[in-house]
Amino acid sequence: MINNDRPSTAPDFLLSRASGSIRTQGTRTSFPDPFEAATALRDGGARLVVGAVPFDTANRAALTVPGSVVETEGPLEPPAYYRGRDLGDQLEVVNVHPLSSPEEHQSTVAAAIETMHNTPLRKVVLARAVDIEFAEEIDPLLIAARLIDLSAHRDGFAVDLSATGRSDDRGTMLVGSSPEVLIRRRGTTVEARPLAGSAARLADRQADETVGRILRDSTKDLTEHELVVDHYRQVLGSVCTELSIPDAPELIKTNEMWHLATPVRGTLPDLNFSALDLALMLHPTPAVGGTPTDAAIGIINEVEDPRCFYAGFVGWCNDAGDGEYMVSIRCAEVAGATARAWAGGGVIASSSPSAEAAETTAKLQTALRALNVPAAMRAV
Repeated sequence: MINNDRPSTAPDFLLSRASGSIRTQGTRTSFPDPFEAATALRDGGARLVVGAVPFDTANRAALTVPGSVVETEGPLEPPAYYRGRDLGDQLEVVNVHPLSSPEEHQSTVAAAIETMHNTPLRKVVLARAVDIEFAEEIDPLLIAARLIDLSAHRDGFAVDLSATGRSDDRGTMLVGSSPEVLIRRRGTTVEARPLAGSAARLADRQADETVGRILRDSTKDLTEHELVVDHYRQVLGSVCTELSIPDAPELIKTNEMWHLATPVRGTLPDLNFSALDLALMLHPTPAVGGTPTDAAIGIINEVEDPRCFYAGFVGWCNDAGDGEYMVSIRCAEVAGATARAWAGGGVIASSSPSAEAAETTAKLQTALRALNVPAAMRAV
């Protein structure tokens, strides 16, 4: 599927957002250590850094100083090369293999809930992964284009993971369509929109709206959400002179999910804190890890396959400190004729194991649809 007709403008990195987009080509310098990248931006050693940071920041990041940059207003428009029904038809799926079944996930969730009854653990985000095998090698940028086209808000990202320098990452690209803003900085203004608390949307409009109202009033989901908001209040409150956080979350939706979201806005008096610095201070939030952080991460490492770049963050930052990072959810790592997609959900003591398993299946649909997995094979 990847051939010499691929556009010469095909990027190594892209971030598509309704508020503005960026795509880049080439690599001048790589930063496997995100903290070194943040220092280079602050000290003038790099003008712009783009890429992805993994869930575990002790692992190698895929951050680069790009060779060329194109910034545009509004979302990206994939080129005609990545458009058309015939291209989608060429994504022939031959196998879909969940690394853990919904039933196995229920058991894991039940065990985590039991742990909460006996320890200080208050929340842990547990995820499932699914491997997809294709009949032939696929172009990850085609998947990125489909993710943008299938997104209600034209959100999408793609990152060449070869920048880690690991042989296992050569030829691998992280693609996704995340609705969650980890952090955005423009001058002295910082903004975020953390998500926690979700429900699958329904085809029937009236029933779908009822699902949204139930989520908005759900004690379980509001409790889970407040843990995330408290984290933002603590971290950003330590560096911002003004911090605006609404008392209650708002209800937002993607094509597949309802979410509780809280818009956070602050004033940053010290411009030495770049967008990348702030992202590293916030990550991992309780929206992707849990609380207390160390206890939650310990459980995640024990029961899950390595997350790699899932639940990390992806975006850009310049030497003025401005930038934007999305939480890398609703994503997949694509290499050759294979892809691995993830989805997770926050578990608290009042969670339902069966509902948590159903939530991961619903969240997986974003990536599985873009990967052209037939509907009959998406109930994983």
